[in-house]
Amino acid sequence: MDLKQRLSLYIQLTRLNRPIGILLLLWPTLWAVWIAGAGSPSLLIIFIFTLGTVLMRSAGCAINDYADRHIDLHVERTQHRPLTSGKVSERETVWLAVILALLAFALILPLNPLTWLLAFPAVFLAASYPFTKRFFAIPQAYLGIAFGFGIPMAFAAQIGHVPPAAWVLLLANVFWAIAYDTEYAMVDRDDDIHLGIHSSALLFGSFDVAAVMTCYVITLILLALAGVMAGLGWLYFIGLLVAAGIAVHHYTLIRDRQREDCFKAFLHNNWFGAAVFVGVAGDYLLR
Repeated sequence: MDLKQRLSLYIQLTRLNRPIGILLLLWPTLWAVWIAGAGSPSLLIIFIFTLGTVLMRSAGCAINDYADRHIDLHVERTQHRPLTSGKVSERETVWLAVILALLAFALILPLNPLTWLLAFPAVFLAASYPFTKRFFAIPQAYLGIAFGFGIPMAFAAQIGHVPPAAWVLLLANVFWAIAYDTEYAMVDRDDDIHLGIHSSALLFGSFDVAAVMTCYVITLILLALAGVMAGLGWLYFIGLLVAAGIAVHHYTLIRDRQREDCFKAFLHNNWFGAAVFVGVAGDYLLR
C-alpha cells in the first residue's frame, strides 16, 4: 500500500472527510474564544484553538474506533471503517491517536500554566468517552463535557482564570450535545438495542423527541444566562432567536423518527452553533 492510500485511510479513520464533528466541537470553542477575548481574540489564540479542535476531534475518532472495533463489525454503517475492515491495525490506530493528542498539547505550550493544567482532563475526557457507552445511560452528556472543554481552556488562555460564565457555557454545551447526539442515536437505535449499547435515544424511549426539544430549550436558556453574565447585548439574543428557530426546524425533522430525517437534523446542528457564534461576534462588532 502506497503513502497516498495510507493517508486516505488515516483521513477516513479520523473522520477528516466528515467535518460535522469538527464543527460541533469548534462552535462552542469559538463562542468562548470570542467572549473571553471581548470580541478581539488574538490570531494566535484563534489558530491554536481551531487547530487544536481539529487535532483532538481526530484523535477522539481514532480512539472511538479502537474502543468500538468489535461492535462496529456488527453494524452495517460502520463495518467498513478502516480499523474494522482490517485495513489499519489496532496498533496504528492507537499510535495515531497518541501522536495527534501530543501535537494538540504542543500547540498550547505558548499559553499559561492554567491552560496546560486544563488540558489533562480534556484529554482524559476525549479518550474515555467512547468507553462510557458500555455503562453510562446517557453517554451524550459525557460527550457534551468532552466536546465543551475547550470553553474553560479558552477563558484560561486569555484571562488567566475561568469565570462562572464559562461554566454556564459548558453546561449549555452539555445539553446541546444531548440534543444533537440523541438525534444521531435515533438513527442507530435498532443497532444499539441489538448490541446492548447505552444511548439517550434508548433511555428516553417514546419520549425521545420531547427530550431533544427540552434539551434545546435548556441550552438556549443557559446560553441566554451566559450572555447576561458576559454583558452581551441585543444582537447576541437575536442570534439565540435564530438558533431557536433552527431547533424548531429540527422538531419537524425528528417528530416522525425517520432515520434519514433524524440524521439530517443531527447534521443541521452546525447552523445552530453558527447562529450563536454570529450573535456573539456580531454583538462585539456592533460596539
